[in-house]
Amino acid sequence: MNALTPQSLFDLSGKSALVIGVGTLGRAGALALAAAGCHLTIADKGAAQLASIATELREAGDGRAVTTVEKWPETEADAEAIIAAAVAAHGAVDVMFVALGWNNVGYIEEQSYEAWNKVITANLHFYWLACQAAGRHFATRPAERGRAKVAMVSSTRGRHGLASGYTAYCASKSGLEGMVRALGCEWAGKNANANAIGPTVFRSPVSEWMFSDTDPGKSVRETMLERIPFGRLSEAEDLVGTILYLLAPASDYMTGQTLYVDGGYTAD
Repeated sequence: MNALTPQSLFDLSGKSALVIGVGTLGRAGALALAAAGCHLTIADKGAAQLASIATELREAGDGRAVTTVEKWPETEADAEAIIAAAVAAHGAVDVMFVALGWNNVGYIEEQSYEAWNKVITANLHFYWLACQAAGRHFATRPAERGRAKVAMVSSTRGRHGLASGYTAYCASKSGLEGMVRALGCEWAGKNANANAIGPTVFRSPVSEWMFSDTDPGKSVRETMLERIPFGRLSEAEDLVGTILYLLAPASDYMTGQTLYVDGGYTAD
């Protein structure tokens, strides 16, 4: 075995990194991967948003090329096209970070099936399609490129329920964590790892109301903080280190896991 150093354990330079979903957390992860020296492919809806983030990534990566794909993994064909674009641009997919998600809060007796299905689709089906396409690629990816890594965004709601109309969201994240465990088993002998990060609330356009000093955000936040030993909600920057760990050689022997990065919420 080669001598291990802190630098080698977290060396991602020259890797082909695919980020699907470049909202708040996806953008933060992509910027960190660019700064780590990766070749980036980013996929999301919205040409203007992609172009803006691609410019940021080129600056973070010292002018390194960034490939953009204006798609979500909504169908098998779209998922395959995202993977194919990364392979065409950078030779392979070495690491993949999937950061898509949606929520529609509603008590079960009031929520429509359409609302339920939209949450399940965004939080589970799209991830499954992305992993299916990635898995097909990993089957032919050269072994000398090292272990492929996939990191996905779950939530503390994959483990804990909530009395505020979260049946769809909790079910989707629990399902995602089950899929991650299964992929950890399926891919263990196929030179690929699958893991997830499970944050609690982090600041984003969707959650900004919870950071407000007025109700209902203030009261909801204070109730949550009673369960968070660190005494604050998180920022995307709190999660980047774990994302890099899940995609770096340091995590080569870890697969099928969800790491909760939540200020101690799940420890309480």
